Amino acid sequence: MSPDETLPPFAPAPALGHRHVQTFWGRRTRPRLLVPLRREVLPTPDGDELVLDHLDGPAGSPRVFLLHGLEGSAHSVYVQGLLALLKERGLRAVALNFRSCARDLPDLGRFIPNRTARLYHSGETADFDHLVRSLVPAEPGVPHAAVGVSLGGNVLLKWLGENPGQEHLAAAATISVPYDLEAGARKLEKGLGPVYTATFLRGLRGKARQLLRRHPEAAARIDVARMAKARSFFEFDDAVTGPLHGFHGAKHYYDTSSSVGWVGRITTPTLCLSAEDDPFLPASVLDRVAANASGAVRLVATRHGGHTGFIAGRSPLRVRYWAEERAAEFVAGRLAKA
Repeated sequence: MSPDETLPPFAPAPALGHRHVQTFWGRRTRPRLLVPLRREVLPTPDGDELVLDHLDGPAGSPRVFLLHGLEGSAHSVYVQGLLALLKERGLRAVALNFRSCARDLPDLGRFIPNRTARLYHSGETADFDHLVRSLVPAEPGVPHAAVGVSLGGNVLLKWLGENPGQEHLAAAATISVPYDLEAGARKLEKGLGPVYTATFLRGLRGKARQLLRRHPEAAARIDVARMAKARSFFEFDDAVTGPLHGFHGAKHYYDTSSSVGWVGRITTPTLCLSAEDDPFLPASVLDRVAANASGAVRLVATRHGGHTGFIAGRSPLRVRYWAEERAAEFVAGRLAKA
């Protein structure tokens, strides 16, 4: 896609135009198993394991890596939507489940707890790097791309910025990236933000407590009392995420990990899709992303779409997911030329 190529416009489906409706509608109405997946466990260099979900297809066909959002997995509705779209285009895919996510392995009859005293976060790129450098060389000559959603999109953009000379991925696309983590966290402290935050923190707190039971020595890095009282992402990240993963606190974590600081270094053709009414991010951040981005990055900001929503269609009963279609279309087009 050339910089001046026009994307089909996004128009919200009737009665689904509000930013919060766009954000939650799909999570309540979409199926979480659209395609058959093959689960694999990939050992990591630090002695842990990553859970991968493969969408198989014709041998030697191009393959796309998918990165989910906060507390998501390969069975998040937007990942399933992307998988179905990629399958329609004859592509294979691998969905990376971040550490502590999707650890139940029904096919293998077991649950795999993380073996190390760490979780995942918006700036953690080592696991994705390990995935790429493990799988891509195993299939020489096969072109690869990646799509990241929300937190997964931040990880993907940061990795691309950290590796401007990489030749593993021919293209990338992102949806609803929280480019400035602190700005996003602060926005979620207002309006209906605390409702979203409470849902995420419930899962994150539970995972942190499980980690402490398996690795009691981690209590020296986590402020358990503050974790229990945290009602915002900043409070939780200052007490848990930051210190657990080697940051001085939430601000250090946000400043280091926010992809707005990395988009200027990207050389891989990348399409970034965001909505100005995203309840997880101030619209003003998108102006900074556009100003900082390299020529390889195309930011498309729609007026509506919410967070990972972009629900289009003629009625609420017959909808399409515009951003997922555009992301799949973009990487498929690039892979066809690779």
